[in-house]
Amino acid sequence: MRNSVTAIAARALPIALLLAAGSAAAYTVNISAGTRAIYFQVGNGSFTGTYSSGGTPGNNATVNKVTVSVPAASVGSGAAQAMTTDSTAATSFYDNFAFCNVPAQVYIGGFFRLPGTTGTATLSVTTSAANLVNATGDTIPFSQVSWTSSGNSDTGAQPIPAGTFTGGTQTLASFPVNTWRESCHTFSYANAASVAAGTYTGRATYTLSAP
Repeated sequence: MRNSVTAIAARALPIALLLAAGSAAAYTVNISAGTRAIYFQVGNGSFTGTYSSGGTPGNNATVNKVTVSVPAASVGSGAAQAMTTDSTAATSFYDNFAFCNVPAQVYIGGFFRLPGTTGTATLSVTTSAANLVNATGDTIPFSQVSWTSSGNSDTGAQPIPAGTFTGGTQTLASFPVNTWRESCHTFSYANAASVAAGTYTGRATYTLSAP
């Protein structure tokens, strides 16, 4: 069992759908107060060492994707389709624990650190439009994409819970001051409507912000 104590960054995540023709206390840990800092990671991130060993976070410009290819015979069947990611982030930069399972899951986590004991950062996600769009202008509502939330060796409610994209800006979670919080998201396409063949794309941008 992983040791745990309950206690402005932004990353984009493109979404792509290729259509053929025809969980567990969740991981939240108290961190020592120090200089004001905020770190947030979706998919691949950069960190020198680990936080628990005194490491230092860095910037990573990688924009990871989640994708699914729906066979022609299954398009619009209503059978949800599991999406996979090109992210290779399986371990936590908090303590190098193997927390997520790639390519099925996307790591999402980070911290808000502030001297003192009060304050909260807010995690939100904004989609690029209400719909995923293909090259000929056909659309799929972003609300057809949802996610579950878990983490290896976790128990209980996740700090970044399951949900569904709304096609706008939505609040996902709060990050109380001086806590490291992380979850692994598994994305799924509802496949609820018969749509034209093509590659449908869109982007979801995650933002952790604090006053």
